[in-house]
Amino acid sequence: MAKENLLEKNNLIAILDTIWQTEQTPLRLRDSLMDIYGVESKEAMKQQAIYKKNHIINEKKITSYLNENGWPTSNIAGTQGNLTICNVLQHADLETREYYIPLMKQAVLDNKLEPRFLVRAQDRIATDRGELQIYGGQMKYYPETKTFNVWPIYDPINIDKRRAKIGLGPIAEFLKNRFNFEWNLEEQIKRTEEFERNKRNETKS
Repeated sequence: MAKENLLEKNNLIAILDTIWQTEQTPLRLRDSLMDIYGVESKEAMKQQAIYKKNHIINEKKITSYLNENGWPTSNIAGTQGNLTICNVLQHADLETREYYIPLMKQAVLDNKLEPRFLVRAQDRIATDRGELQIYGGQMKYYPETKTFNVWPIYDPINIDKRRAKIGLGPIAEFLKNRFNFEWNLEEQIKRTEEFERNKRNETKS
């Protein structure tokens, strides 16, 4: 590897590591405080405010890099670096996320990015558009019940088949490990049916 490429790799990894820490530390604290004091507690909201402040800075760093250099190769960013970039984009506004989807798709085709990162971004966009998600990675807080639940999923019966095709593990395992949420297929089938029924009614009215 040329000297300049080595420097580029080391610098980018250091920058992405700092971004990861400043994004994830307040989020982890927030989630822990939510468990203790409640989702809408002032303790949790304080960490949320810190995260939002850090995120504005981090998003500018990530988008500036992507605009100038394109998606980094896997030997420069690595899996952790890609996770950091995708996490920051994941929490940008809808317009920004939609803008970078073509770049992410090309990165997947060029073997710079694992497909699981792309479909996570696509599911997030689907939820913001009020559409069914495909792979089940998106949760939502429902104020009326003060609980979290999975955003309704397209064809929940076959979700694990879709996930397996792109290298993702079972949805029940993912939700338990990531959100400590228990997957209930019967419940999710009913929620999807209700979602689709409401969308049809909206179209008619």
